[in-house]
Amino acid sequence: MPEAMQKQKLLIVEDDVGLQRQYRWNFETYEVFVAGTRAEALEILRAEMPKVVTLDLGLPPDPDGTSEGFATLEEILRLTPDAKVIVASGHGARESALRAIAIGAYDFYQKPVDADELGFIVRRAFHVQALEAENRVLADQRQSASLKGIITGSQQMMKVCEMIERVAPADVAVMLLGASGTGKELLARAVHDLSPRRGKSFVAINCAAIPENLLESELFGYEKGAFTGAIKQTLGKIEMAEGGTLFLDEIGDIPFPLQVKLLRFLQERVIERIGGRREIPVDVRIVCATHQDLERLITENRFREDLFYRLSEITIDIPALKERDGDPTLVAQHFLNKFSQEHTRNLKGFSADALTAITAHAWPGNVRELENKVKRAVIMAEGTRVTAIDLGLDKFGEPVILNLKQVREEADRRALKNALASADGNISQAAKLLGISRPTFYDLLKQHNIQI
Repeated sequence: MPEAMQKQKLLIVEDDVGLQRQYRWNFETYEVFVAGTRAEALEILRAEMPKVVTLDLGLPPDPDGTSEGFATLEEILRLTPDAKVIVASGHGARESALRAIAIGAYDFYQKPVDADELGFIVRRAFHVQALEAENRVLADQRQSASLKGIITGSQQMMKVCEMIERVAPADVAVMLLGASGTGKELLARAVHDLSPRRGKSFVAINCAAIPENLLESELFGYEKGAFTGAIKQTLGKIEMAEGGTLFLDEIGDIPFPLQVKLLRFLQERVIERIGGRREIPVDVRIVCATHQDLERLITENRFREDLFYRLSEITIDIPALKERDGDPTLVAQHFLNKFSQEHTRNLKGFSADALTAITAHAWPGNVRELENKVKRAVIMAEGTRVTAIDLGLDKFGEPVILNLKQVREEADRRALKNALASADGNISQAAKLLGISRPTFYDLLKQHNIQI
């Protein structure tokens, strides 16, 4: 049977025969396995590898205590660390449930059992487990990618990476356009690493971070005695990048008078140090980046048009993090693994509310903001899973269950509405735009309850 058609495997660890029957009936949509002891549970676990487990902490030979239940929990997490374990707590046993979560359990439920509540917890556990599994697959794909340090699984960023791979071997100037924190320097390094210049220096300078009166000397260098404090000859960033790549970050902030000198270098490929009279030939490739609208700056006479065309032989637009489908959770997981190792924290992953908050947040600071949030969370987290509160994000309700049918229906609905809008309400024209007949168009309108 194809994997997509198989039922999800659920292991119930419960010694009460009556509850075993109830669970089987409640979870008939799953492939249910039932165990009454630790030995039975571990045998099923090894053979079937279920993704979700419900565990009663009161197991024989200690049915009135929790020692056997905790031993079982630790064994399950050791054998299948990716499984979601939901522990049962009786009245007055909330402390045991919280202790289980601290060890690594995913969630808990209160006895006596509320079928609807437990059903929801189980569905959510399968959903979170599937998300994490998908992220691991995307991370593996990313590890095999040729662009070092680029973490993505989205089509939007994949296209950017493909452009970088095509452009890198050609010795042309590249302009990277994108908001702060989108990874412009990483992509600039990728251009260098994939180019014939990779054996030479990659030199980066942030034009917005250096005072205007110092930027010229940083770029072009200076001779001894050129000004007060110039006690020795000093090479500029352009000379330091000889044979390699010069990355000019935030090029939109370069002062207008200095743009003239930079333009001359790009045209002649020679420089003069401050206080010097000798022309020095320099062979470098220019990659630059900015978050500003350079064409607007040109109209405001704040950026030279001829310099813009020299710098932007190839222009690449980098999408914001919120526009990269699936990337926020993927990148967050990467940072969680990284910082957990750095701070020696044994964190199991993100809670359901954290995953929802990560997906819903707008991320105005992009990857840099996400990195800071996760680093903070790794330090602040008290349990084994990072929560939305740890991240400093608002909770956005329960996670949305991904359903392929719903996704397709929503896509159909948008297409129908867009076609109607484009055709100004003309049914025949709208149907033609979608390549379907009028009767089919009417049927789809009815199916999706769209009024015209």
